[in-house]
Amino acid sequence: MSVPGVWPDRETEARLGTPQKYDPTFKGPIYNRGCTDIICCVALLVAIVGYVAVGIIAWTHGDPRKVIYPTDSRGQFCGQKGTKNADKPYLFYFNIVKCASPLVLLEFQCPTPQICVEKCPDRYLTLLNAWASDFEYYQQFCVPGFQKSRKSVAEALRDGDCPAVLTPSKPLAQRCFPAVHAHKGVVMVGNETTYEDGLGHRKNVTDLLEGAKKANGVLEARQLAMRIFEDYTVSWYWIIIGLVIAMMLSLLFVILLRFLAGIMVWVMIVMVILVLGYGIFHCYMEYARLRNEAGSDVSVVDLGFQTDLRVYLHLRQTWIAFMIILSILEGIIILMLIFLRKRILIAIALIKEASRAVGYVMCSMLYPLVTFFLLCLCIAYWASTAVFLSTSNEAVYKIFNDTACPVARKTCDPETFPGSNESRLCPGARCQFAFYGGESGYHRALLGLQIFNVFMFFWLVNFVLALGQVTLAGAFASYYWALRKPDDLPAFPLFSAFGRALRYHTGSLAFGALILAIVQVIRVMLEYLDHRLKAAENKFAKFLMTCLKCCFWCLEKFIKFLNRNAYIMIAIYGTNFCTSARNAFFLLMRNIIRVAVLDKVTDFLFLLGKLLVVGSVGILAFFFFTHRIRIVQDTAPPLNYYWVPILTVILGSYLIAHGFFSVYGMCVDTLFLCFCEDLERNDGSQERPYFMSPELRDILLKGSAEEGKREEVS
Repeated sequence: MSVPGVWPDRETEARLGTPQKYDPTFKGPIYNRGCTDIICCVALLVAIVGYVAVGIIAWTHGDPRKVIYPTDSRGQFCGQKGTKNADKPYLFYFNIVKCASPLVLLEFQCPTPQICVEKCPDRYLTLLNAWASDFEYYQQFCVPGFQKSRKSVAEALRDGDCPAVLTPSKPLAQRCFPAVHAHKGVVMVGNETTYEDGLGHRKNVTDLLEGAKKANGVLEARQLAMRIFEDYTVSWYWIIIGLVIAMMLSLLFVILLRFLAGIMVWVMIVMVILVLGYGIFHCYMEYARLRNEAGSDVSVVDLGFQTDLRVYLHLRQTWIAFMIILSILEGIIILMLIFLRKRILIAIALIKEASRAVGYVMCSMLYPLVTFFLLCLCIAYWASTAVFLSTSNEAVYKIFNDTACPVARKTCDPETFPGSNESRLCPGARCQFAFYGGESGYHRALLGLQIFNVFMFFWLVNFVLALGQVTLAGAFASYYWALRKPDDLPAFPLFSAFGRALRYHTGSLAFGALILAIVQVIRVMLEYLDHRLKAAENKFAKFLMTCLKCCFWCLEKFIKFLNRNAYIMIAIYGTNFCTSARNAFFLLMRNIIRVAVLDKVTDFLFLLGKLLVVGSVGILAFFFFTHRIRIVQDTAPPLNYYWVPILTVILGSYLIAHGFFSVYGMCVDTLFLCFCEDLERNDGSQERPYFMSPELRDILLKGSAEEGKREEVS
């Protein structure tokens, strides 16, 4: 029995490689194999040792408190236990108007004295008034150790010992900002529209507002992060419940797929269409509701970016955009179902066979937990190393002066500055903490260490993913090449495949992961350069950057596809990475029609399964966190941004669903590649029987014969 299109002519053979020949001794994954790509294995081990050394150095020099706690003018932390400012959690600016200086954007430090205080000012008070009556309250906002009896008001202001004026303030991100608000269109601080600068001069509050806006702009990202963190602290248990629901749905779907593959696939297709249809209906109802509501006709462009995404839900344009997007997705899915209905039947047969394979290797469903654990280790090590590297700089002090000064912005030592020549050249100058940096060899190498940290992160993550793919491929290949299923299936196929991968093919996995990591690091650099060139007006540079980003994106996708199939060949034959990649590529090219119309259809069906799980959990999370439904007596907690837990649940649900369906996806890819090998090795006779199951043989060979007839007609 022969299959049309399987055996190529000599010209095709020269281009696409030699098909596999019949081998009576071949019974699946080869057990007697040797180590492959040893040089890459050694390189990976050396890199890991270097990575550990970088982490130790970073942990020795770094201090994550610099990210969490604000620092005063001497670089001392506010509110940190074990320090002199442990009971002073807030940072107070003497003159926040000076935060409007461009120096803030350069060094993220306002050119004004800053001290740690127990609480922010709650009243309006000038130094002149406090000097005579209420200086005990005022003194807590002067530099530590200041004595009123030693200096006059003018000397205290000249030396920067006390602020000129106190204004009612509120803490925000552990910093005191003026409580500026509008009353009947008038900008006010507390109950005042003007303030004194400490020397009796009245100034408008809008000047103070501009300084506060500048300082607030610098800290906008941190404020947003703090509010998001607050949302996580009050909603984390509901997020976990949502992720557990996603896990249960994914597990239930996979179990049902094991026994009712055909029915479940069609149910999945219908459910996705219904979910998208309901989304379209809901968007239309919201659009119709807002049609007569004032202010709903404002465009998204005119509104600009808002951190509170609920604002956009009050615009008609938002809902019409959602409705159009969902309608396009609905149309694409329906058209694909119409034109690929026969291929879907073949894909269902392949999924049924994959379900049987997963059923005989049930522990494969738990392997994503191993991958998840290893990925968490990689992410945690990378993130902690990055934080420690970024906070391993030393406190740098610079000279600040309100007037022209020849030594301004030069580094200084706050301990020796009062008696130095610089202080005599500029009597009003101050030696103030500016930023964290350093001039040693270690500090100059920080950028290179950060790049190495990112590179090792990509390399190790890709290695972990490759290890999972080879392990699953080895287990499922053992199932396929068992002539009598499941009697000929070896004991513990998953553990055997895992052991072979680590013992013999660590170097090959490192080789494939290294190639992919290099491409990904290049893509990160291109994104960084593109971000830096956004303000440039050179259209050719922008065009070239866009082309490079597109090319490397395509290259990354191709390498991932090639690596995945190369790992399957490694799991079966135990060859090195280059040989496996070459054989896998030529095997796929000799069966390009099947790859294009069959393998990708199964990917499409699995994508629908993921969308079904994510869509169901996402809709439930949306209705819950927007207080549209209640669970028993409990309700959703009050949030700054309700999209924070919703997006977290959606993203987590997708990762969970992807983890479960990735096992099926790897199983289908392995069975498909083994099927193509089986067709080349055997002909279905008694001497050379097929290893595929009878059900898979009937539908796949029928599809192959139809393809051959179409090729002959054309």
